Amino acid sequence: MIARDPLQPARDFFARRDWTPFPFQEDVWRAYLAGESGLIHAPTGVGKTYAAVLGPMLDAAAREHDARPGDKAPPIELLWLTPLRALATDTAHALAVGADALGLSRWTVELRTGDTSSSVKARQRKELPTALVTTPESLSLLLTYPDARRLFRSLRAVVVDEWHELLSTKRGVQTELALARLRAFRPDLRVWGLSATLNNLDEAMTTLLGPAASGRIVHADIPKPVEIETILPDDITRFPWAGHLGVKLVHKVLDALERAQTTLLFTNTRSQAELWHKALQTTRPEWADDIALHHGSLERDTRTEVERRIHAGELRCVVATSSLDLGVDFSPVDQVIQVGSPKGIARLMQRAGRSGHRPGEVSRVLCVPTHAIELVEFASARDAVNARAVEARAPIDRPLDVLVQHLVTVALGEGFRADDLRAEVRTTRAFANLTDDEWSWCLDFVVRGGATLYAYEQYRKVVETDGFHRVASDRIARHHRLGVGTITSDASVRVQYMSGPSLGTVEESFAARLRRGDVFLFAGKHLEFVRLRDMTCFVKRATKKSTLVPRWGGGKLPLSTQLSAAIQARLDRWRDADCPEMAAAQPLLGVQASWSAIPTRDELLIERATSRDGHHYFLYPFAGRLAHEGLAALLAYRLAKDTPRSVTMTVNDYGFELLTPDPIDLDEPAWRALLTTDDLLDDMLASLNASELARRQFREIARVAGLLIVGFPGAGKSARQLQASSELLFDVFHDYDPTNLLLDQSRREVLDRQLEIRRIRDTLERLANSRILRVELDRLSPFAFPLWADRLQSELTTERWSDRVQRMAIYLEEEATPSATRTTKAKPVPIESGAPRPKGLSSSHTHKSSSPSQGQRLRRSRPRI
Repeated sequence: MIARDPLQPARDFFARRDWTPFPFQEDVWRAYLAGESGLIHAPTGVGKTYAAVLGPMLDAAAREHDARPGDKAPPIELLWLTPLRALATDTAHALAVGADALGLSRWTVELRTGDTSSSVKARQRKELPTALVTTPESLSLLLTYPDARRLFRSLRAVVVDEWHELLSTKRGVQTELALARLRAFRPDLRVWGLSATLNNLDEAMTTLLGPAASGRIVHADIPKPVEIETILPDDITRFPWAGHLGVKLVHKVLDALERAQTTLLFTNTRSQAELWHKALQTTRPEWADDIALHHGSLERDTRTEVERRIHAGELRCVVATSSLDLGVDFSPVDQVIQVGSPKGIARLMQRAGRSGHRPGEVSRVLCVPTHAIELVEFASARDAVNARAVEARAPIDRPLDVLVQHLVTVALGEGFRADDLRAEVRTTRAFANLTDDEWSWCLDFVVRGGATLYAYEQYRKVVETDGFHRVASDRIARHHRLGVGTITSDASVRVQYMSGPSLGTVEESFAARLRRGDVFLFAGKHLEFVRLRDMTCFVKRATKKSTLVPRWGGGKLPLSTQLSAAIQARLDRWRDADCPEMAAAQPLLGVQASWSAIPTRDELLIERATSRDGHHYFLYPFAGRLAHEGLAALLAYRLAKDTPRSVTMTVNDYGFELLTPDPIDLDEPAWRALLTTDDLLDDMLASLNASELARRQFREIARVAGLLIVGFPGAGKSARQLQASSELLFDVFHDYDPTNLLLDQSRREVLDRQLEIRRIRDTLERLANSRILRVELDRLSPFAFPLWADRLQSELTTERWSDRVQRMAIYLEEEATPSATRTTKAKPVPIESGAPRPKGLSSSHTHKSSSPSQGQRLRRSRPRI
């Protein structure tokens, strides 16, 4: 008798749907049936889900003949981890379809996320379904129960979806520790990760499986075309500032919406999503019911209904943020629009993949610039996508706040013996190099409260009895379960009608600034603020409109290293107008080259100008916003070390401005001394008041480590209360326990995450071998203009700022026209040659014109910087 091919049931399932398995899918099925773990790397929309789940299902189908009629559903065999709750419903449906197709009639498939009802969670506490789709936080919660080992007694496989999104975060470390615990329950557990956009695959798999485990990386050798187009403004201003285009292009976007069936319009921030949603509905009111809004601060029921309507093809456009970035298969979507720079190659590819979400189909993304320099970014992003130059995601090393939380989680579950758990923790990549001293410190911290908190009962969370560690207090258990997880943000308040449903949440810092009668835009509605009470912002429908929009933290994404390199490569050959974006950007780049210079990858451009405000120095390393914040502070500190001076700093993704009241006369050796990597760490710590930054970063660490009690539902603490508590703890540790390892972690996180110290060092090393060019400006260059405008914004009201920036833009545009009279043109001058002093940006200059335009009549004299 010839044995049946074990993959045949899966092939039959595909055949019934007129599909043919890809070779990579069959490779994964075979590897799973052979007992292997690994990482699946495949483009979006080619079937990673079924590649991952059909292996466990084929295994289950082979054992199904042993079942007797009337047997209960088998307990959990498959655990699916997803980083976003928005992915859970779609994934659960795919799992249910696969189980039914393979004849697994007794299998149950369920969700367990923060949105799952308490009654379902209570039932799952007694017995888990056969396949469970959940999040890292919900898995950790399950591990806090004493019978966790029993609940997972039949677990055979874990699939971690969108592993690249977790890899370089504390949620990823939380996942590593949870997987180590599950492997302790089930040593033969098979684990598979999924990723579409990732560079460092070997490191990613090692992090997923642990350094000592072996695994297989399965590549899907399937080309997935990505087409990137850009909406070009009719009038390209040569002096851009952030956001000046934006919704001005709404009519061109509406034209694009008319040509598609369903469009996902992505913005980088929730505030921007609110504004675009309202702009589209206002401009085309007859489409009001066909345009929806989706972001993470909206009520779950609202988001679920939007997702249902996308699936049903009922919506023309959904304005969304990263809440719809990942993994969701919305078949009707045939167009993606990206508003503003994606800031990273992987993010753009991920979003583009939401369209054409089928094998062989083209993913298309239409880019909308918010300022003119983004035209260069879009062209550069296309270059990088075509070259598959995707960013790497670096894993996090030894975040002790996550380990402290995990110790309490395990102690709250079945408890642990210290030596056993230490060995288990060291099987993860994050803690493979954990020292005995670090382990002892963490253990002492949860048992005794460390060297300073031992007198307070709430910090003595774990009790040791005969070498076994458990949580003995019900109150500590409740507080810990409420705080499980690593997602931290400003305290949020619920937005609710005075007599009606809840709409979602906004950050408390925004709600606290509102006064009765203020109108703001949220959830696509104009709302009037009534009062703030019990962490709830009560509102009513407004009769007037407003452009005030809530601001959420984390809105400014930094430019990735890969996209930055692609931009510099484009600027090296800026005259090659070989694509629509670069052709449209020629006027801007031409003026920059004429008035100043366009630096190549091996050049650093330093522009210098004077004004009433002082002496301006504009530097362009093209290293991204975060690195420029650190570089600007570093140079300001080094400039003031020998000669005390006041320095004002402004940064963007391309460069930074240093503004001083007195001139800085430096030759080339002096500039190079400022840009050295010598004493970099010490100077960075001193320049940025690192202890104050670490104090603020400590709040997140204290929250993850369980030092801050966020409060029970309905009685949460405000952001001010949490910050005060964390600062008090920081001061106590700083004064009485200076070797506290959480303090050291807060300093490391400031340097690594907030300031990108590694990128700063790499940039300085690159600049050490670069030619330095200095240009003396008598007017702002196109590259300098947005930095000047950003600094001005922090000094003026929005209206005054907009008017002043607009007047300066009009003046500079006129100066850049061929008819503008100009006696000299600034040329790049190497520093070593000794350039002349700047002429100054005098406000007394009057621009003459025989027939002044309306814009010219607005200012009879030259606008001042």
